[in-house]
Amino acid sequence: MSAATTSPAPAGQPERTRPLGRLAALARAELALLVRSKGVMFAALVVPFALPLSVAQTVDEETLKNAGLTLGLVLLPGAIGFSLLFAVYSSLVAIYATRREELVLKRLRTGELRDNEILAGTALPSVVIGLVQSAVLVAACTVLLDIGAPEAPHLALLGILLGLVLMVVLAALTSAVSRTAESAQVMAMPMLLVLMLGSGMVVPLEVFPDSLASFCERLPLTGTMTLLRGGWTGELSGGDVLTAAVTSLAWIALSLFAVRRWFRWEPRR
Repeated sequence: MSAATTSPAPAGQPERTRPLGRLAALARAELALLVRSKGVMFAALVVPFALPLSVAQTVDEETLKNAGLTLGLVLLPGAIGFSLLFAVYSSLVAIYATRREELVLKRLRTGELRDNEILAGTALPSVVIGLVQSAVLVAACTVLLDIGAPEAPHLALLGILLGLVLMVVLAALTSAVSRTAESAQVMAMPMLLVLMLGSGMVVPLEVFPDSLASFCERLPLTGTMTLLRGGWTGELSGGDVLTAAVTSLAWIALSLFAVRRWFRWEPRR
């Protein structure tokens, strides 16, 4: 993947030739395409709000109490996790694969855009949707579940930002190993299930057996869930924060390496 240009444009050079201008133009075009896809928009806007409500009906509050948790401290990070998975990861898997099959990515590479600008600009609308949803979910859960303001908001923000970056690179990687746009959604399902069930989104790791919890702590999204929950409780130690952040950064670095090596810009034949 080519390195992005960071030097300022010469005087009189059109704004669209600047990196930020190019990103903004691509993001606007991608947003226009995104809102036309009813299936992707439904998954991005409705599913992240509906699933936490369904999970809430199955949660045993007595079990949570024994683990030192409350319903709000489980549902809020889980709801944000669902937003990351469906508004960002799942939608971007479909978008990257579809744009590749339609030769959009190949045509974009013939212009001024660098490779990383293409991937980032394509992802930007989904990332913004994920951020807005997270803000709405925080406000709604704070009021409805009476969990109060976060004790360590910087940890919650760090968790969301790491989760957003991770979902983008994982989506690019998943689309890279998918032959068609249709198969991309099938390829995304195992990742969705593993992250939903094993990252503490649906069932907190505190109620898992120790050996299983230790394994799940290494999953890609667990660091984000840990930081989000710790942001509200303020009870994470420095070692726990470091472990969660390093786990997330390690998955981001591995995924970036894989995307640079294997991402396909043309349809797989």
